[in-house]
Parts: sequence; structure tokens; C-alpha cells
Amino acid sequence: MADTSERILLEHISRTVDNTIAEPAAIAFSGGVDSALMAQVCGQKGMALLTIGFENSHDIVYAKEISDTFEMPHYTHIITDTELESLYDDIRFGFESISWQENCIAFYFIAHLARANDIDTVVTANGIDELFCGYDLYRRMYSSGEQAILDMIQEKTISEIAMIQNIRHTIRDTGVQFVQPLLQSRFIDYAGTIPLHEKIRGKDDSIRKHIVRRAAEISGLPHDICWKRKKAMQYGSGIHRSLRRIRNAHSRRRSVL
Repeated sequence: MADTSERILLEHISRTVDNTIAEPAAIAFSGGVDSALMAQVCGQKGMALLTIGFENSHDIVYAKEISDTFEMPHYTHIITDTELESLYDDIRFGFESISWQENCIAFYFIAHLARANDIDTVVTANGIDELFCGYDLYRRMYSSGEQAILDMIQEKTISEIAMIQNIRHTIRDTGVQFVQPLLQSRFIDYAGTIPLHEKIRGKDDSIRKHIVRRAAEISGLPHDICWKRKKAMQYGSGIHRSLRRIRNAHSRRRSVL
């Protein structure tokens, strides 16, 4: 069958999820193909969907639009400028990476949304962008050669695992546990056996993650969900834009002082 590789990928994802999640949980759901595929795989496990973002942000609007695709409760939290500003002094967390800060903020809100709905475990699709060349960085460095891309996959994956540890530290007081099935070592090893051309096709490849998108479509997800381009959660939720404004305002105040 022409879709054998996609079905094998689905089997690996499903098996990894089964081996990782031992209790009812919810899914961090932005509406992109990664979280939608996770929702599809977990569809029979009695889970819920959790979406956070500023009002009218892409993630809030799109996740609500497609949530009916899944027979799951869908809980949302609209972030306000006041909430984010009140967190500002606590969100630097002792590291300098702006991306890590923004992800910690996003998962802080997801954890509190989970707790408000008596949910103890949240499943995320972290790992797909790293392992399957989802970031635009992979396209921009394509001309550097296959080994350079493979090295970057490894570097990005290690960094993502380290970031997850910081997220867990950030939300520890909520009592909510985050699990990342696709960052388990066995799945990482399996993803490394998939040919690079199944992930990225060239320097002009704006879609990427081809085998993941085809697997999502085979799983029964609508074509538009599988092939829609989407920015990472900190951008789609509006957190990056709002936090940049807050940082700039604080910088201006410091310069005046």
C-alpha cells in the first residue's frame, strides 16, 4: 500500500500515547495539525481539549472553529493584558531564551485552565516540529546539506526536552502534570529512521512535516486541518506580540529612570 509509512507512523504515535498516558487527561489544543492529530489519536480516551489565547487570536478563533471535529469537551481561556502584565516579573524564570519564556507562559495558562476544570494531566504534541522539520529554520538551512539538518534535529530535540523541564518547574504549584508522548526516547529513535525527504523537500518547502500531514489525513482528519500552515503556539495565541509590547514598555521606563 502506498500509505504504509503513514500508517506505521500512526501506529507508533498511538502506541506511544497508550504507553505514556495512564489516566484521563486533556490535550493542549491550538488547532494545528500536531495537536489535532494528537486529539484524533486520543479521541476514544474520554479526553478534553484546552485552548488559550488572547481574544480574537488565531488559536482561539480557529480552535473553536474546528473543535466540533472532535467529540470532546473544549475549554478555552481568554488571556488579558492585565493577566500577562501581572505575570511579567515572574516569567523570566532564570533563563534568557525568549521562546522558552513565551512557552512557559502559554503552558502556565494551560495548566490553570486544566486545574479550573479539575484536570490533572495535559498531553501535548511537543516534538513533532523538532523531529519532522516543522520549523521554518529547517527550510532556511536546507542548502547546508542533510547532515546539518540532522544535527539541527538533534539539537532542537534536546533543547525542547530541556524546555519542558522548565515548564514543569514553572507550573509545579498547580499540581497539573504535562506529558509529551512524542518526546519519549523510543519515538525519537523511530522518527530518526524516517527519510528526510518525508519531512522536508527543499529550501522553498513552506509546508514541511509531509508524512505527519499525510498520516493525519489518513487518520480521518479533514484535509484543510492537515495541510493548513500555522505558527507556533506563542505566536498563534498572541502571547509573543503582547509580551513584546510589555517588554518594550518596561525598557522605556528603565531608560527614563
